[in-house]
Amino acid sequence: MEITVIQRDHPIGKTPTIKRQAREFISDVQFVLDADTILDSKNYIERTVQELYQGVGIASACGTILPIRDKDRADIIETPNIKAFHQKHPESNFLLKQDILHVLARKMTNVYREILYMFLQQFIYHGQMVFFGSITNPVGCAVAYRREYIEKLFDQYEPIFGDDLTNSEDIFIGFALLKHGYRNVQLMDVYARSQEPEIERLPHEIYMWSSSFFQSCYYFDDLVRSPFKSFKSYFYHRKMEKLHGEEIKKKRKIQEPYRQQFGDGVTAQYGRPMGWVIFISLLEKTFFPATLFVLIVLGMWEVLGLTLLFESIISLSILAYLNIGKRWEYFFKGLLITPIRYATILFDFLTMIVFAKDIWFTKNKGWRK
Repeated sequence: MEITVIQRDHPIGKTPTIKRQAREFISDVQFVLDADTILDSKNYIERTVQELYQGVGIASACGTILPIRDKDRADIIETPNIKAFHQKHPESNFLLKQDILHVLARKMTNVYREILYMFLQQFIYHGQMVFFGSITNPVGCAVAYRREYIEKLFDQYEPIFGDDLTNSEDIFIGFALLKHGYRNVQLMDVYARSQEPEIERLPHEIYMWSSSFFQSCYYFDDLVRSPFKSFKSYFYHRKMEKLHGEEIKKKRKIQEPYRQQFGDGVTAQYGRPMGWVIFISLLEKTFFPATLFVLIVLGMWEVLGLTLLFESIISLSILAYLNIGKRWEYFFKGLLITPIRYATILFDFLTMIVFAKDIWFTKNKGWRK
């Protein structure tokens, strides 16, 4: 196996790196692995690349992402390759600060992210895969892309945005692929672990993700407005099926269960099935934090308490249901991080204010991770 190492005098950012490699390489697959992420499954790359070739409509594939625990890091440091590297470069330091405050800060974030990732990936994303054959965007720390699709994506959007896509490039890329009719696939049988920030850096990470979601909805409003095009889309597809259904079946050599017409023009006219997911997610991400904020400002504590109680019961019940054999453990973990979860939901309200300021007041769209 040939490995090419590219050294730069200074970091150029993740977005320009993905763009440059998509254009300079001639491979079929472009695999992106963040420096703070390890592949827990030995066949992670094999499985994600294999999944890309299950259908021409699949543009990205990622596995299930979990937080790196201190024990995982300790095990990695003891592996022969890392030991050999450390002996050759004794100045390198793979250990994080081990005083009680930093250890507790990491553990709090890890528990929060473990519950969040589990709920998102095993419930939300799994449901999206079952009904639509796609998720909204790949988890960008360990993802395989069809390189050709990414190259074309940058050729299309670089003249418009340059390198300022959004505050999280994987969300922008995922939305752009959906708009063209491609799919983002998540696998539940391979795992990677990513280093999570300590608790004091959590607001910044949440801001990057949430703001990128709002920014992507702004750029890809054709996707967001898919529900309002549903009747037009329904009657169009019924008409095409009557006129050309049998002819299309005969011509199509490879049958894909979620195959759609490709092209941004189709999205502009008829929307996409995944547009429903994005539209509902936008409503939830907008109105739930705003509702909590209004209830707090108006001092409607009983209504606020009942809202939080019922929402917590539903969330904790789903979490317990997903973890057969460890239901009580994850129920109490979910209960433990509930205050953090609601704090992050209210932080989304501040993110909306910043996004509105960027759009309507300062006109600042220099969004880039």
